[in-house]
Amino acid sequence: MTDLASPPAAAASSASTASTAELDIGGMSCASCVRRVEKALSRVPGVVDVSVNLATERASVGLATAAAPATLEALVAAVAGAGYEARPVVEAPRVSDRGSGTAAAGTDADPDAARQRQSQRELAMVAVAAAFSLPLMLPMLVEAIGGHWMLPAWLQLMLASVVQFACGARFYVGAWHAVRARTGNMDLLVAIGTSAAYGLSVWQMSVHPGDTMHLYFEASAVVITLVRLGKWLETRAKRETTAAIRALNALRPDRARLRQADGSEREVPLDEVHVGMIVLVRPGERVPVDGSILEGRTHVDEALITGESLPVAKAPGDRLTAGSINGEGLVAVTTTAVGAETTLARIVRLVETAQAHKAPIQRLVDRVSAVFVPAILLIAAATFAGWLLAGASAETAILNAVSVLVIACPCALGLATPAAIIAGTGVAARHGVLIKDAQALELAQRVTVVAFDKTGTLTLGKPRVVAFESIGIERERAWTLAAALERGSEHPLARALLAAFEAQMPTETGDDVSAAAPLRALHVQAVPGRGVQGEVESATLMLGNGGWLDALGIDPPAPMLARARELEAAGNTVSWLMRAGGSGVSATALALIAFGDTVKPDARAAVERLAARGIESVLVTGDNRGAAASVAAALGIETFHAGVLPEDKARVVREIKARSGGIVAMAGDGINDAPALAAADIGLAFASGTDIAMHAAGITLMRGEPSLVADAIDISRRTYRKIQQNLFWAFVYNLIGIPLAALGWLNPMLAGAAMAFSSVSVVTNALLLKRWKR
Repeated sequence: MTDLASPPAAAASSASTASTAELDIGGMSCASCVRRVEKALSRVPGVVDVSVNLATERASVGLATAAAPATLEALVAAVAGAGYEARPVVEAPRVSDRGSGTAAAGTDADPDAARQRQSQRELAMVAVAAAFSLPLMLPMLVEAIGGHWMLPAWLQLMLASVVQFACGARFYVGAWHAVRARTGNMDLLVAIGTSAAYGLSVWQMSVHPGDTMHLYFEASAVVITLVRLGKWLETRAKRETTAAIRALNALRPDRARLRQADGSEREVPLDEVHVGMIVLVRPGERVPVDGSILEGRTHVDEALITGESLPVAKAPGDRLTAGSINGEGLVAVTTTAVGAETTLARIVRLVETAQAHKAPIQRLVDRVSAVFVPAILLIAAATFAGWLLAGASAETAILNAVSVLVIACPCALGLATPAAIIAGTGVAARHGVLIKDAQALELAQRVTVVAFDKTGTLTLGKPRVVAFESIGIERERAWTLAAALERGSEHPLARALLAAFEAQMPTETGDDVSAAAPLRALHVQAVPGRGVQGEVESATLMLGNGGWLDALGIDPPAPMLARARELEAAGNTVSWLMRAGGSGVSATALALIAFGDTVKPDARAAVERLAARGIESVLVTGDNRGAAASVAAALGIETFHAGVLPEDKARVVREIKARSGGIVAMAGDGINDAPALAAADIGLAFASGTDIAMHAAGITLMRGEPSLVADAIDISRRTYRKIQQNLFWAFVYNLIGIPLAALGWLNPMLAGAAMAFSSVSVVTNALLLKRWKR
């Protein structure tokens, strides 16, 4: 199958990265935690690049050498030294492996299941905290309806202590690790704030023993309850952002049905299947391997892989992708890739890579988080001192300082960008758009010009022969020579010529084509930007474009030149069959061959959608001016560049960039498009094309539909808008909340509720991307 992404190592930002290690990180709570883990990992020898994602709780570490067990142990130890948990990421198990208990030593068989269990434990702790906090709040509720009732102080102390030191233990652990690392995080703010309220109440009890008074145990207990509730809701929301990865992993079958050499069938674990084996897929089953159909016809549902909503007809010779669902027919499939080399596995890796790395805008958050917690501690201290100087009681000063500490949690800042990126890349993958990394996502939303290749991108790439006219020799002889030269070639024009030859020659020459069919060309080679040449019956033949004709100094008869111009003006591609000269004989033209192609059904709509978004479309093709003009006119493209050689496509893209002054995207699928894809600000390669084109691109489009270009840009723009909205609200929460808390307008319980709501709202806003539709 077509290679969709380079290995994970290629995704690292450093050019010197030799491999990439992935770690699951436990214990992070905010953007400050992310920064501390990154600093700890970056100090390990051999680490050249680190990216930690709070939303996925995963670290991607670029290494200068291949990852070895010793290196992984050093990375895990570095994270542990910073006060967090880490474990190397293992390949996600297949469906039937879950719950089997066959985990590798030291790892969880299913990280997602482990997170689910952690979420359940978190919910249980929230329930315990709520149960012990509710009695502490009852006096406030009674007072609200005009009554007066107070729990005994000793009972308040018992209830609050359970919440403070059992349910709130995680905050003390996190705070202690932060202090040891000489930094700050959300845990430190919550621990200091709730401890202050709890300690104030204990101090009041000791100074006025036996008195009935209002204590502040409910403040510390309710804040811990609300913060833990917010973290649980946040965890549930974060799991929704990674639903795309879980859905893709769930497509992996664990067994396959092999056809034995004697014709019998045997069901085996997928690990026992190798390339070249024949796998049988029954109706309704998921295809377990990448391969090509050997026998049978069917329809295949590829919706979760390519985004194609309708089943696709498949016949012998067609490719099948692991994870797709077989329809009504039994098919025998020759295996071409299994396991980590399948298209599905590569899609998962590509999406994971995009979700693991940071967008450039995240650098702003990193700079803010570096000073955020120390600044909040200073503001809280200033609040305490300011209220005392203003003549307020110590209780009032402490509670207002506690409110500042609680409301200023940097969770929302840490989640704003990664939550949106994960949701955006996930919805893109479900619709057949694979985004390589966050930088590609950010660049795509700024695109002002899209340069399209023609053949295979805007047209079907399945040309047909529309005219064949011989010059100076019999037409049948010219057909035979041309077919001999192109036999064995995979070029679309070659396939079109051979298909026309096989369809016509038996009709024109009778059933006996033995005289023509055995001809074979020797020393065949492709001439970039020209065509193909080889030796047939000791004569050197060339089949190529008009530029090659001119370069050889061949002057065809005037009627043929007029015919060529007529065909080109109609949008066809004209090629010439030529014979090289030598020994006093000049090179001559033997035949004129015209190829026609068909514009893809959705191409015009794609161009119109881009225009509606203020994006200019430009056509860049190696075809002649007539063919380029015809396609451009049919699609409503005003600017086109025709006759562009492969090595010149990158130059044309650079010229477009210089002219437009904006961000230029290149969309193509062929080997000759790779330099242009690399030269553009952002490349969009169709998965129906070549491996090298997709390696050079930042975005891979799983279906050969030009409309996916508009989809990719639209998803990118909406994702970036969510990032901006999230960052805006994350900053606004603090810009508004901190002054209100410092001025005494928010009590600690309201501050805790606002802080929890900020994190949940940021993730929920990102999840709105899942509702995206074309």
